[in-house]
Parts: sequence; structure tokens; C-alpha cells
Amino acid sequence: MKDPQANACALRKVGTYLRDSVYSQILWAIDALGVREEFKATVSPMEIIYKKTGQKIIFRGADNPSKIKSTKFQAGYCKFIWFEECDQFSGMEEVRNINQSLMRGGDRFNVFYSYNPPKSVHSWINSEILMKRKDRMILHTNYRDMPKEWLGKQFILEARHLKRTNLKKYENEYLGLVTGTGGEVFSNVTLRKITDAEIESFEYIKRGLDFGYATDPLHYTVLAYDRKRRKIYIFYEIHERGLKLISLADGIKAENINNDPVCADSSEPRSISELFEMGVLARGAKKGPDSVYYGMKFLQDLDEVIIDPEKCPNTAREFRTYEYEKGKDGKFRASFSDRNNHSIDAVRYALEDSMRVNMGKVLCIRKYGIY
Repeated sequence: MKDPQANACALRKVGTYLRDSVYSQILWAIDALGVREEFKATVSPMEIIYKKTGQKIIFRGADNPSKIKSTKFQAGYCKFIWFEECDQFSGMEEVRNINQSLMRGGDRFNVFYSYNPPKSVHSWINSEILMKRKDRMILHTNYRDMPKEWLGKQFILEARHLKRTNLKKYENEYLGLVTGTGGEVFSNVTLRKITDAEIESFEYIKRGLDFGYATDPLHYTVLAYDRKRRKIYIFYEIHERGLKLISLADGIKAENINNDPVCADSSEPRSISELFEMGVLARGAKKGPDSVYYGMKFLQDLDEVIIDPEKCPNTAREFRTYEYEKGKDGKFRASFSDRNNHSIDAVRYALEDSMRVNMGKVLCIRKYGIY
């Protein structure tokens, strides 16, 4: 109403749900603002028109992409886009495709993604929210933020009952917390900004490299290890598919100005040798029996794995969403998956020396009972 060039589009994954959800909700909002007489609402086609200017709020289902691509407005552009129940969309690629169809002809767009967070950290939308962007604002609300008269007495009674009987379900369904599936490998991850002052104060800096293949990304990591407090701080990454070794070497040298050693996946000796010739002090990781198992246990046993999600979005995503392998019965097994773990492997390589010292202590305890 304030911008005569603004139109809006509200979307659901399935078009049949539009009328009883976003369409009804916007009519409710128009009534709440006391401006119902200024709008005309129709069902076929499903749209709400601002009578004064002809601006429209339209409604689309993602199950009919052609209707989204053919969207046109008589005047202005689609300034406001609303994805309701966004977690029901197939992923960020589908969302981007829709935005690319709608975000045309204007200087400023406002896109809203509303959803109830799935309990699994492995969900695409729970991973997406970890990707920090300067033009993104995250607002987390739950039923306790709403006026009680909007909800009704029975709603609140049901919430209190579930809180008493199943706290984890209550936290997910009523508080919108990502409670997990029970298969998460790392429960010690903290996502926060790691300041430049902190980085300058770090004593033990480690670097690791996991080579990529045709479909897998290469991952280079830089972290600090605090032995006394049993914490690691991850604050730099290179994560890219199809990256040439010369470009990788340039990227590493730009960050690693003192040319400190880089521990890399030893299954790529030729790549390690070529990096060495390009001036990177690369060496192969000394893998041994059960090295993956002991490495993962070492990371799990740390008091805290601190990751800067803005500097290292891919590391944050992989550590938060990494789960145990599932069997055919759908249940989690006590084995580590070899998928979506490129940053985790790079971190293991970076900490190899520290892990070997720790593993030696464990073996001594087992053999000699030394504490």
C-alpha cells in the first residue's frame, strides 16, 4: 500500500494448499489492519487486488512451475515473495529457480521464508540457515511470543501436556528447536564469530587438505588447537569443485604467509608432490589401521569444536549435519559415513600429530594401566 510499484507472490510447494493457508492468512491480515474495503479478493484466479492502483497479491504452487515462469504484472514488479512452509520445497536450488523467475524489473526485493524447523540437522533448510549472508535476517519465534487470544486455551494446554510427557518433541514442535534425530556424530559444535584478535592470539595453528574428485569438492582448512582447554577453532576454508592445483597453491600461499606445513590426504601423492614444487610445504597424512575411527573419536571427545560460520560456511554445514551411517532398517549404526565429510577429513589431517600423541596415551592406558 505504501509502494505503488510493489506486487507480491505467496507460494506453497503444493498449489491445493494455497486457499486454506497463505490466501486465508493474508485476508486475515487485511482484516486485522482494518482495510478490507480497499481490496478485492477472488479465488479464480486466486489473487487479491488493491483497488486504488491495481497492485496484486498472487498465489502460486511450485507443483506447476509454468505458472510461476509466466507471471506478469500490469504495473510494477514482484517486490515481495513469500515461501510458506519452505522446508517442504525440495531444496535451495528449487527456491533459487523460483526467485529467478520472479525477481525481475525492480531495485529491491524482500523474500520471506517461513517454516517450522525440521528436527533433523540434516534437513536442507537447517543447513541453509547456517550459511551467513549480510542481506539475510533470521527471526525465530514460538507460541510464547504470540497473544494468547490468537492461540486459544486448548492450544496452550496441549503444549503444556507435551512438555510434561515428551520434552524433546515439545522443544521441536512448539519451540521450533532443531533437536536432532539421535544420529548426530558431533554434539560439541559451537557456531560463532572468531575475531581477528582471537586468531592473532592462537599458539598452535594447523592446516589440513582433503583432495576433491570429479564430483567431490576439495577442502582446505585452517584451525587452532587449544590443548589445555581441549578446543579447536576453525576460521578459514577453501571449498571448491574442479579447482586447479595452481589456483589452490596460490590460495594457500596467500593465507599461509609463513609457509607452515599442510597435512594432506596421502592417497594423492602426485598432487602433494606438485603442490610442493609450487612452493606449498605439503606432506601426506600418515594413515594407519583404524585411523579414521580414532580421528573421529578424538574430535568427538573435544570439549568444543568452534566454527566461524561466516568464514567457514561449508565446515559449519558438514559438522552440524554429519550423521552415523544408516542400515537398511533405517536405524543408525555405530559406523561413520563417507559422505559430506570433506571438511571433517581435512580437520582430521590437520590434527594428525596431536591425535597420534593422544592415541599413544590411550594405548598406554589400555596396556599398562597408566593414568
